[in-house]
Amino acid sequence: MSRIEVIGGKQLHGELNIHGSKNAILPILAATVLNRGVCKMNNCPYILDVLHMNKILESIGCIVTMEGNSIIVDAKNILKTEVSDEYVRQMRSSIILLGALLGREKSVTISFPGGCSIGARPIDLHLKALRKLNVEIKEEDGLLYCNTTKVIGNDIVLDFPSVGATENIILASVISEGTTKIIGAAKEPEIMELCNFLNAMGAKIYGAGTDSITIEGVEEVHDVEYTLVADRIVAGTYMAALAGRGGKITLKGASCRELYSVVMTLIDMGCGIYCGSDYITISSMERPNAIDIIRTSPYPGFPTDMQSQIMVTLSIAQGTSIIIENIFEARYKNVSELIKMGANIIVEGKLAVVKGVPMLHGAEVFASDLRGGAALVIAGIIAEGRTIVDNTSYISRGYEDIVRDFKEIGADIKYLD
Repeated sequence: MSRIEVIGGKQLHGELNIHGSKNAILPILAATVLNRGVCKMNNCPYILDVLHMNKILESIGCIVTMEGNSIIVDAKNILKTEVSDEYVRQMRSSIILLGALLGREKSVTISFPGGCSIGARPIDLHLKALRKLNVEIKEEDGLLYCNTTKVIGNDIVLDFPSVGATENIILASVISEGTTKIIGAAKEPEIMELCNFLNAMGAKIYGAGTDSITIEGVEEVHDVEYTLVADRIVAGTYMAALAGRGGKITLKGASCRELYSVVMTLIDMGCGIYCGSDYITISSMERPNAIDIIRTSPYPGFPTDMQSQIMVTLSIAQGTSIIIENIFEARYKNVSELIKMGANIIVEGKLAVVKGVPMLHGAEVFASDLRGGAALVIAGIIAEGRTIVDNTSYISRGYEDIVRDFKEIGADIKYLD
């Protein structure tokens, strides 16, 4: 499934179930390592990143079983604490196993992660924090050798609210001596979801969702069954498509609270949005309005993971919009592909000036990353004529089946390979 064909022009109508959260299930799968028993997670997304994480868990001795949309992890026997370089290269977020294995086994060897297609993601904050938890870390030949006699709680101040660093600190501190307090913690909903899972497993974590999280160390955790929330970025992706193409859709499982900044932006663009207790209905019949300025920032700000999708919608808006990308320096790789489709976008460093055009036209384009790939599919749905999106394997890292979903709400879309 390396290519997707889209025939644009059809409005979107209908209902769609939003699958479980990618950015929540990955740290939760890592967290199962802390339990010398069995954990069951429900509403799990069947996506490439989850399959990669399952393989990593199996490689260190876990027994992983998938039953429908549930994953069962038996972590009674951890056979090794080295995470292969192959897995880290396949999925950079595997670095969250650093904290989990330290908490469980007090030792881990993992390759030093490099950059990715959307830019560098240094882990200096992770290492600095772990050292404050009585962890000795040596860097040699691209490997991180991390060891401790015991994790000892401490106060940790993060210079930036890094999601990954916050997750690693939490995972390392659950089974520890004393209390750890994270000041300047990330507040993303996925952090709250991880903490809810860990607390259900017997951890003592307070303050998730704020910039100050406290973890009281416990001696052990226990078996748990847990159901994940829906993926807010997947929901936002379909909302951005609706805003550009028009129609009316209901996204079941989605939450306006977790998507507040995106929802308010779409309302400013002219969309009608109704927020239910466990669904969002969005409608639009007009060409979207331009937005003066969008700045990506940590939660609750506008998510960088939605920037590419919103840029596509703004490319046909009435007027000129400005986007400032503050998180990843390579989030604008899509611009050259959108220009092939008739978009008028100028990029200077972090800033993109998007001058709306009446309509995009179909073209053959190339996906360079996960969210950028999804955005190009949106561009095809908005555009007149036929669009081919190449290199779509990226998309399967975060979307169960983007073709199936868009087809369900009326798009003319199919796989070519």
